[in-house]
Amino acid sequence: MHCFVYASKRKPETYIWLDTPERAEGLPDTLTALLGELRPVLELDLDAGRTLPREDAANVLQNLQNQGWHLQLPPPQTVSEPPPGA
Repeated sequence: MHCFVYASKRKPETYIWLDTPERAEGLPDTLTALLGELRPVLELDLDAGRTLPREDAANVLQNLQNQGWHLQLPPPQTVSEPPPGA
């Protein structure tokens, strides 16, 4: 499936995957409010076997087929232990 990825200008490391660029105009209001203005970052052909850095390709494809979009949120913040002696 050919898809389009847009970055949120409001939320760092937050992306919306779309099945068509026109889909950006029909996103739910709550999603539009969260993301703010979008900027295009990537256009690609995606299949279930493709390895993605932070997403499961099969899950992305399922969301694109079912609702026309997939929301990619930033990775969760982890609290690391302070170095010994700190």
